[in-house]
Amino acid sequence: MLSLFAQLLPGPFTAPTIDWLALGPEIVVLALFVVLVLLDSIKLERATALMPAVANLGFILALIPIIVLAADGGDRVLFGGSYVVDSMSLVLKALFVLSAYVVVLLSTNYLAEGDYWESEFYSLLACSVLGMLVMASSRDLVGIFVALELLSIPAYMLAGWRKGDVRSNEAGLKYYLMGVFASAVLLYGMSLIYGVGGSTRLDDIAVRLVEIGSEGIPVVTLAILLTLVGFAFKVSAVPFHVWAPDTYEGAPTPVTAFLAVASKAAGFVALIQIVYFCFIVRGDVIQPVFFVLAVLSMTVGNLIALRQTNVVRMLAYSGIAQAGFMLAPFVVADELPVQSRQAVVVYLVIYAAMNLGAFAVVIAVARKTRSAEIDSFGGLFSYMPGLAVAMTLFLASLIGIPPLGGWYAKFGVFSVLVEAETPLGLATAIIMAVNTAIAAYYYLKVAKAMWFDEAPDGDVTPVPVPASLGAAVVLSLVVTFVLGVLPGLITNVTEYGPLAVGGP
Repeated sequence: MLSLFAQLLPGPFTAPTIDWLALGPEIVVLALFVVLVLLDSIKLERATALMPAVANLGFILALIPIIVLAADGGDRVLFGGSYVVDSMSLVLKALFVLSAYVVVLLSTNYLAEGDYWESEFYSLLACSVLGMLVMASSRDLVGIFVALELLSIPAYMLAGWRKGDVRSNEAGLKYYLMGVFASAVLLYGMSLIYGVGGSTRLDDIAVRLVEIGSEGIPVVTLAILLTLVGFAFKVSAVPFHVWAPDTYEGAPTPVTAFLAVASKAAGFVALIQIVYFCFIVRGDVIQPVFFVLAVLSMTVGNLIALRQTNVVRMLAYSGIAQAGFMLAPFVVADELPVQSRQAVVVYLVIYAAMNLGAFAVVIAVARKTRSAEIDSFGGLFSYMPGLAVAMTLFLASLIGIPPLGGWYAKFGVFSVLVEAETPLGLATAIIMAVNTAIAAYYYLKVAKAMWFDEAPDGDVTPVPVPASLGAAVVLSLVVTFVLGVLPGLITNVTEYGPLAVGGP
């Protein structure tokens, strides 16, 4: 009897080998989340003043393993290939951590001066950033989905953080309902992919898709379409963008900045993972899908932005148009996999800097005007010239005017589209050029109000800008300038080796 029982027992347990350094950024942010929760639980309201400093200290510490891993070089593969730390993932992790750092700078005085719960805010922010870090290295369907939900669920709560504001409640509810619907569509598409590929690892699925071939498998096309539609919701691509403007306007402005930059970037990271490491072998499906998404997003986003009178809402539609620009390189992903992926990542990094800076200025101006209407920016140069100059430079970068970073982001996308020499790529480049000109109109409308219009009610009394908010503006402006003048800083670290599937 004992011998039979012994035979039923599993063999000796062998612990997996884990590269703890490779997981360093995730471990630091997880520890930060635990510390914030414990501080809030033990110190209660006495911990409120400490929360921003602790959060930003944690995000700075998370940069240390990222820098060490970058200096060490080489790819680190964990969990049988399901989790990979390479140059791309390190750049994206640095982007997420620094974006969170700036969002904390934006939030410190905003929350303290308003009727908000502060301690839980930073805990949820750290939790969402943890999901983004996991997303940057996931090469597995399960890992991607878990990371997506880990970053999305705290964001749903943050969007409705102004509990006494009907618009904020509407923003949180609309974001939650649309996000849940998108997750359901995405999960169904992933289940079909798993059924076809027989594995959750992206490289294994890609090999299986190659074996199947491109003919006679409608379920493959359906699976790819459903998965891409699910991610299109996450990045607010047209026609799956309807939640974004109301959510951005109703949420607290620092949360809006976080959703518009870090959360959107995380959605694009998920797209990068699943397209370049799995779907790239089915260019016949992904090319037309991304062409439609990119063209609709940049065109619809820009045309509706023309009619906006609120800067936050304008930036929301601008973000939809910018998402179209970032989707454009996916149109030629199978033709130029390395170059197109590099173009997307470079655009994400530069977009984060200039967009966070624009939202920082909006928050600073609203301290005086209590409004985000374009009219409230009238005469800003006459009483707060520093903010007016900074906002003008951020808007110029969003247009793509040299020597600011935005010009190089757009130039990289144009170059890839033209170099691919495909009909869809060239058509996308032409439409992108037209939309860049359209976008210049509404960006310059804000600049015109700041420099040439009169201040509302003739009030030209400046309002002191808190040090944290000023630091956010300066940091964003420096990064925007440096990446425009020295684009090689970001280009060199995003020059990856050949892709696992479909690479040269």
